[in-house]
Amino acid sequence: MTAAADVDAAERDGVDSIPAARAGEPAGERSGRVKGVSRTISAVPHRHLLPALLAACLALAGCGAAAAGAAGSSPSAAGTLSVAGAPDSASPAASAHVDAAAASGCGRDTSAAGSTSTRTVTVGGTARSARLHVPSGYDGTTPTPVILAFVGHGMSIDKLERFSDLDDSGDLVLYPQPAGTDPQNGWQSAPYASGQDDVAFVSALIDDIEAHACVDVTRVFAAGISNGGGFTALLSCALPARIAAFAVVSGAIYPANDPPCPTTAAVPVVEFHGTNDPVIAYDGGTSHGSQLEPVTQWTTEQAQRSGCSASPTITQIGSDVVEQQWCGCQGRGAMTHYRIEGGGHTWPGATATSGPGATTQTISATRIIEDFFTAHPLPS
Repeated sequence: MTAAADVDAAERDGVDSIPAARAGEPAGERSGRVKGVSRTISAVPHRHLLPALLAACLALAGCGAAAAGAAGSSPSAAGTLSVAGAPDSASPAASAHVDAAAASGCGRDTSAAGSTSTRTVTVGGTARSARLHVPSGYDGTTPTPVILAFVGHGMSIDKLERFSDLDDSGDLVLYPQPAGTDPQNGWQSAPYASGQDDVAFVSALIDDIEAHACVDVTRVFAAGISNGGGFTALLSCALPARIAAFAVVSGAIYPANDPPCPTTAAVPVVEFHGTNDPVIAYDGGTSHGSQLEPVTQWTTEQAQRSGCSASPTITQIGSDVVEQQWCGCQGRGAMTHYRIEGGGHTWPGATATSGPGATTQTISATRIIEDFFTAHPLPS
């Protein structure tokens, strides 16, 4: 496969079947798992857990563990090294509701729980659309988080929806449709972008969903893969006051189209990338005639933007995943990177085809993203 496209023709829309439930997972629950660690959280109350519980989960393999002098940790040149392997034996924290800032659609939205529909907005005279998945249990009166999920170049919304499993998050999920025609049908952050103002499109989508649905306006999030991941990175610079946290998977970062923004407000970012990615190389390179930014350079820039420590805390998860978490970030800033040893251009933990190359099952990007988003709302 060449780097001429983020997703090749043979891989586009190829989807394996998804099992109805993960083995051993009780109905109505989902698990965020890494090797040797199991966290099971009820689906509906998930967004309302005490921040202390989330901090405890994050501390299991990150800054909190290092600060506490976790057993088995030792300094390394790149930061603090620890190994995740022991089950969490701490007693579960009590749950509590968190104040939610409700949007104007609360009490007026009649969308059926579990339904799928299309939202359309007009930007610069052009009609743009997004698929909306409404979670089961949605009642139109309880402020609900929103996830904006962005496809890769040439990827269908159907495919992203199936392999990401975000529809089970308990959140409203918007899958925006890129503009343009192949090959100029990418998001704004790439040399193959459509030429449309995609940032304005996303801002209009947020306005629309907040006006028509019962949205927790402090919990609007963005996640994307490949070109969609690069666009998510651009949104972290363009809309840091509207989107609470950002998740980038195998992100295509083109500095010429998606430059760093070191003076923009600090934001929470989690990033996943495979070292054997055949499309967006971990160490950078050239694609579509443009330079790709190396992953280590981009994560370091994000940590610096958020005023984090110079070196990350490093945690080995299983045999093929290395978590890098920067501590001491300022303001709302947070930066965590998952380096997938031998991983391809794929969504970690996916059970359906997400891209070329190996897909680790050691971690679930979806569960980590959900927990990360829960821990990082906008200030009320």
